[in-house]
Amino acid sequence: MFLITQLIGLFVINFYLQDGNTLPYGFDQQDLNKQNSVPFLFNLLFSFVIAIILVLILTRLKSIIFMRTWFFIVVCLALGLTLNVIFSLIKMPMPGIFALTIGAIFSYFKVFKRNILLHNITELLIYPGIAAVFASILNIFTLIVLLILIAIYDVWAVWHSGIMQKMAKYQIENVRVFSGFFIPYASKKIKDKIKMLRQKYKNHDIPGKVIKKNHIKVNLAILGGGDIIFPIISTGVILKTWGLTPALIVILFSFLALLYLFVFAKKKKFYPAMLYLSTGILLGILVGWLVKSF
Repeated sequence: MFLITQLIGLFVINFYLQDGNTLPYGFDQQDLNKQNSVPFLFNLLFSFVIAIILVLILTRLKSIIFMRTWFFIVVCLALGLTLNVIFSLIKMPMPGIFALTIGAIFSYFKVFKRNILLHNITELLIYPGIAAVFASILNIFTLIVLLILIAIYDVWAVWHSGIMQKMAKYQIENVRVFSGFFIPYASKKIKDKIKMLRQKYKNHDIPGKVIKKNHIKVNLAILGGGDIIFPIISTGVILKTWGLTPALIVILFSFLALLYLFVFAKKKKFYPAMLYLSTGILLGILVGWLVKSF
């Protein structure tokens, strides 16, 4: 799913980089190479800090309705940005409006009607849309600094403060919306129990006391949204700066970095994926630059 999302992101970003194709819904495309990178980077990092603090405050206040509404709006716009590419290519009239309408429908079912299959399918299309906005305004310098700082933050948030685990747990259990891929897995014995209980409580939620009594525990394999979107943004920046081949090299190295993490990671443990992904992306950028140069 990670690799598929990266390739979709490459396709979406490439579309918006073409002459005459602009980002809809008021998102402006800017050329950062003509601007001062340092003030822009400071403003971008400040925005990230404010966003993280806001999420922590909302989690503390247990503002579930507000957070679901926030998710709904973001998901709706992101899906609209991605679907707009498809509808534009098939020459549909008013593709932006139609894409936003379809995005709103999927966003509603994703946020307010929980379904794991729909969740993961829509995740494939959400991050390419968001990445298209950021890839259009970043350059290689700001990208490299951003990757390093995000990796440092991820290490602190996962291995030291535990903030990332708390936010993920709160999103999944309380808000019932999670930004990222998650795949439930369980033993065959547990799966058989769940199947039996679903038949017994057809059209109803299985009571918590019944789940506890039957010792049902389902594990989750999780990959956060940030771990998906930053590699796509990186690919987009390299694509617009150096072309397709270096961009594909970045995708390959980010995929290999994540594969390394998944192979050597231990179950029931959290890892700062951006530490590995940033390393892979930076190596990919270096190799892409060498390929471009020679």
